[in-house]
Amino acid sequence: MNERSKGIYDPDWQNQYSSMVATASEAISHIQPGNRVFIGTGCAQPLALVIALTDRAGELADTKIVHLLTKGDAPYADEALTENFRINSFFISENTRGLIREGLGDYTPISLSDIPRLFSSGQLPLDAALIQVTPPDDRGICSLGISVDIVRSAAENASLVIAQVNPNMPRTLGDSFIHVHDMDYLVPIDLPLLEIQPPETTEVTRQIGENVAALIENGSTIELGIGSVSQSVLGFLKGKQDLGVHTETFTDSIIDLIESGAITGTHKSTDRGKVVASFCMGTQRLYDYIDNNPVFSFRPTEYVNDPLVIGKQNKQVAVNSALEVDLTGQICADSLGDEFYSGIGGQVDFNRGAARSPGGKAIIALPSTASNGTISRIVTRLSPGAGIVTPRGDVHYVVTEYGVAYLHGKSIQERALGLISIAHPDYRVNLLSEAIEAKLLHEGMSNIEGRFNIGSPELRGSMLQDDGILINFRPIHPTDPERIKDMFYTLSEESVYLRFMQKLKRIQEKQIHDFVFIDHRNEVTIVGTVPEAHGEDIIAMGGYYLDPKINRAEVAFLVRDGWQGKKIATYLLKHLTNIARRSGIAGFVAETLPQNKAMQSVFNNSGLKVNSKLEDGMYVYEMEF
Repeated sequence: MNERSKGIYDPDWQNQYSSMVATASEAISHIQPGNRVFIGTGCAQPLALVIALTDRAGELADTKIVHLLTKGDAPYADEALTENFRINSFFISENTRGLIREGLGDYTPISLSDIPRLFSSGQLPLDAALIQVTPPDDRGICSLGISVDIVRSAAENASLVIAQVNPNMPRTLGDSFIHVHDMDYLVPIDLPLLEIQPPETTEVTRQIGENVAALIENGSTIELGIGSVSQSVLGFLKGKQDLGVHTETFTDSIIDLIESGAITGTHKSTDRGKVVASFCMGTQRLYDYIDNNPVFSFRPTEYVNDPLVIGKQNKQVAVNSALEVDLTGQICADSLGDEFYSGIGGQVDFNRGAARSPGGKAIIALPSTASNGTISRIVTRLSPGAGIVTPRGDVHYVVTEYGVAYLHGKSIQERALGLISIAHPDYRVNLLSEAIEAKLLHEGMSNIEGRFNIGSPELRGSMLQDDGILINFRPIHPTDPERIKDMFYTLSEESVYLRFMQKLKRIQEKQIHDFVFIDHRNEVTIVGTVPEAHGEDIIAMGGYYLDPKINRAEVAFLVRDGWQGKKIATYLLKHLTNIARRSGIAGFVAETLPQNKAMQSVFNNSGLKVNSKLEDGMYVYEMEF
C-alpha cells in the first residue's frame, strides 16, 4: 500500500462488501459469448482479469474486446484466439499491431474526445468493463488511479463492471473517483503495476526537443503526446518559468520539471496550479509521486481532450508527432502507407484547442527521416493509402531536427519551401525537383537546384535598440523571398539607388534568388528582423560574396527606411567580419557612391585597416582583418 494513501482505505472493505467480492475467474464467469468487453487503459490494464478472460476463451465465441491503448501482455490478441476474441482498438499498440495488420482485428479511427459519446449514446454499447481501482475508503469511494481517460465513461455505460482492486494503485485526485456501488464485482489483487521506462532519446530527438522548447514561452501550458520525440522536449524546459500542464498523459519526466520549479501552473486560466491529465504511464517513482498528491488532477477524456476546454487555456502549446508530412502540410500520424500503425489519439483535439488558445501554439514534431536515414518523412506526396490525421488547413508549426516551418495561413509555395528547408539535406534537392514537377513551386525555382541550403544557427545574433526594440539577426532562409520583396517595396528611391547603384522599379526574381539561395560559406547573407503579428519583418540585410582568387569578399548592406541611422549596418559589418574571420577570409572589399556618406562612415569607423580610393566615380574600399 502506498504511504500517502495509508490510513485512507477501509481496512475492512472486503467484509463490508463481501457480497461483491469475487475471484477473477468467478467475476469473469458472468461474461457471455458475443459480449462487447472494455479493457482498462495502458499501465492500468487489469491483468489478472485479462488472464481470467483469456482462460475462458473456449467458452466465449465472438467476444469483442474494446480498448484504447494496451501495454504489457495482451494474451487475448493471439491469432489462435481470433474466433473467440475480436479486438477493436482506438489506438494501436505494439502488442496488437500484427493482428490488426493481418485483418484479424479492428482499428476504429477517432479522436479521443469523441470516444465517450460512442459509449454514452449507445453507438458502441458495452456489455462489460474490466477496470482497476484502489481499495475503497470508509465512504466506499475508489480511485481510478493512473487511468481515468475513457475508463470512467466505460464504467458508467457498461452493463457489467468488474474491478481489480489493487492497493498498489495510486489514489489520484481530481475527477477520478468511482463508488463501490457503481461496480458489480470486486476482485482483490495485490500486484505491482505495469511499469514503462522513459523513452530513450537520440541526438536527433534531442535536437527536435531543443527546437520545440525554443517555441515554448514562460507561462505556457503544455501538452506532450506519446513517444520519444514529444518527451525529448521536457529535458529542455528546466530553464522555463511558470509552465502549466494540461495534457492527456505524462511520464516520469514531469517530476524533475515540477521539482525544479519550471512547472507551477500559476498562469493557467483554468485549473490553476494543477497538473491536469487523463492518464499516465511510468515507473514506480512516478506512481509514488502522484499518489494522493494535490498537485495532480486526473480528469476524464471528455474534459481533458475537449478542444473548447483546451482553447480556454492561456498559451496552450500542443506537441504531437507524425509519421509523414507532405509538402502541402497534410499530416499522416496513424499509418505507414496503408498499414495501420497507431491512432488519431488526441492530436486533432489538442491541435485545434491550442490553435484557438490565446497565444497558443499547435506543433507537429517528427524526425526528418526514418529507417536509418533511408526514407524522408517529408515527402512531395503522402504514401499510397496514408491516412490524414491533421488536414493541411489545421497545421501550424512543423518541427524537425533541422528547424521549424510555420505553415498556417501560408500559400502552397511558402509551405513547400518551408518544409523542404527542414527536410534532411540529402533529400532537399529531390524534393525541390519533385515540387516543381508537381506544380507546387513555379518553374522559375528550377535555377536554385543545388543551392537549397540552410544557414547555421551559430550565425545568429541580436541588437537591443535604445528604445527597447530587439532586432534579431539570422542567416537568410529559403522562405524569405516574400519578405525580401516586402522590404524592397518599402524603400525610397534614394535607398534603392544607393544600394543597387541604379534606379529600379521592381526587383527581379533572379536577384532575390541570388540573395536567398546561397551556400552560407562562400556566400553569406544575414538579415535583421523584428516580430510582427504575421511572424516577422526583414528590416535590414547584409552579406558578402567571396572571391577565392584573392581570399577577400565583397560586402554590401541594405537597411529599411525608418531604421537607418540606428547603427544597424555597423552591427552587421561587425557580425559579418566575425563570420568571415572564422572562415579564414582575409578581408572585405566594397564599392559605394560618393553621396553615400552613411555607408562610408560605417566602413571608415569599422576598426579594421581601411584603404579607400576614388575610381570611375565610385569609392572603392579595401578592409583588412
